[in-house]
Amino acid sequence: MSESAVKDAAHLYEVERRVRHVERPGFRIQELQIGPKQKVPWHYHSNVRDTFYVLQGQIRVFLRDPKEEVRLGPGESYAVAAKRPHLVVNGGETSATFLVLQGIGEYDFVPLT
Repeated sequence: MSESAVKDAAHLYEVERRVRHVERPGFRIQELQIGPKQKVPWHYHSNVRDTFYVLQGQIRVFLRDPKEEVRLGPGESYAVAAKRPHLVVNGGETSATFLVLQGIGEYDFVPLT
């Protein structure tokens, strides 16, 4: 794990609600609810991929290497490969609720400045 990586990123950014549904060795599912002005800051994961699945509202996922933007609404999903930097923002005027499936492998959160 990189020296700036953390095992739990909850203290690094604020969300309206955070629920961990499943946590097993090498895999976890979290539900996040973010307000219109909230975001999950730029970061990457060394070993796991993030799969986003939107339950309610809209999110925008910004990616680097290569630069890309993905807009997701209810019922839509998108997977971000391990080591690919990404940022998640609310894409609408109301709260957005989405699942993040993380695996398979050891979880870490490497913040980017």
